[in-house]
Amino acid sequence: MRVLMTSACGVLALATLLPLGVAHAQTTSDTWPQFRGASRNGVAASVLPAELTLKWTYEADEAIDSSAAIVDGVVYVGTYAGTLIALDLETGTERWTYSTGDMGIGESSPAVAGGLVFIGDLGGVFHAVDVNTGTARWTFETMGEIKSSPVIVDNRVLIGSYDGFLYALAIEDGEEVWKYETQNYVHATPAVWDGVAYFGGCDELFHGVRVTDGEEVVNVSAGAYTAASPVVADGKVYFGTFDNEVVSIDLTTHELLWQYEHPQRHFPFYSSALAIDDTIVIGGRDKMVHAIDEATGEPRWTFTTKARVDSSPAASGNRVYAGSSDGRLYVLDLDTGEKLWEFDTAAPLVASPAIAEGRLVIGSEDGVLYCFG
Repeated sequence: MRVLMTSACGVLALATLLPLGVAHAQTTSDTWPQFRGASRNGVAASVLPAELTLKWTYEADEAIDSSAAIVDGVVYVGTYAGTLIALDLETGTERWTYSTGDMGIGESSPAVAGGLVFIGDLGGVFHAVDVNTGTARWTFETMGEIKSSPVIVDNRVLIGSYDGFLYALAIEDGEEVWKYETQNYVHATPAVWDGVAYFGGCDELFHGVRVTDGEEVVNVSAGAYTAASPVVADGKVYFGTFDNEVVSIDLTTHELLWQYEHPQRHFPFYSSALAIDDTIVIGGRDKMVHAIDEATGEPRWTFTTKARVDSSPAASGNRVYAGSSDGRLYVLDLDTGEKLWEFDTAAPLVASPAIAEGRLVIGSEDGVLYCFG
């Protein structure tokens, strides 16, 4: 169901004049406009200082599992109280807040495009909010909670729901373009490559759906229940499963290339993978951050924290940034896994780091948003 909130004629007219593939290209590359960043692989264009310092904190109204978006000097993040917050990146000053109503925002993370910020709530409503005013432009109702994060592709936004569908909606007005049905919850956030949205499902299948028309192009066994979002690199996809494995699939042949499992510690992978410099980096519920050779699936290094790592790692330069439920943000050397720095927030970090404009932003389970630079 689509509910149009305002006409916004100027924005709608602009969107129709833009050619396909340009509607969302309104910012520089040094942004983090959606979950896993502008490149969708967890790699930031921005280079962070060698030694991070805490720039500011913001105390929200409830726990933050939502990972932040950073666009044009503004931070956007959701809370379990159902509040979408916009903050000044430089100072942490609140610009506006938007309430989803009675339902909270869980792991769904904001995406920014076309003058709107998009986010789903645990009541199953998908919201498009004006970036300048913090008022709803339109909402779209699904039949299940939304923990998946929106993905912007050209003039469409993709969103998964626990009603078992992946939806494609028009950015400008929320009109349903198509919906694709799976056999269970859609928890993961899709990765888009060559016009196809790929995601592992809670139905233990790996799906590929053509963005233009919602037609299925891939439906193969993932081997297990999958909540982690995939990452695509060089025509191959990588994701973790609840069968304690990280798997790689060739997107051209649909062949399973390799399966990685730690030889001693057998725990699920809930974190979404980072792909950088022929290396896949992913957090595990075995309390480890794992670095895996992209080509062979062989381990390169592991780093042990004091609790599960559901947060998805990000990279800037030759460094990996990872949160843990032990409350610490870790900075690791990409080549060796050596710990270079840590910061103790004293509350679990389930949200993932967002990196842009020389800043790193991450929220904690006690409702504090941290900005480092």
